[in-house]
Amino acid sequence: MIKRSSEEIERIFEDGTAIDRAMIRTHRAVILRHRQAGVPLVLWRDGQVVEVDPFSVELPVVDEPEGSVEATAQV
Repeated sequence: MIKRSSEEIERIFEDGTAIDRAMIRTHRAVILRHRQAGVPLVLWRDGQVVEVDPFSVELPVVDEPEGSVEATAQV
């Protein structure tokens, strides 16, 4: 785990881009894991809990900065 200074953490939160990318990567990983396991996604839609086929959900595209480790990795 990387130790970050308070100032660096504050900049990350103010900018928000890194957090947005992390959320998209996590969203994508969850969908892929459900597809691999063959189990439905459980979502909240229109005030109800519903099960959804993970293959019916579009994979989000992660817009990684050029040259980043995430941009070159295959998920």
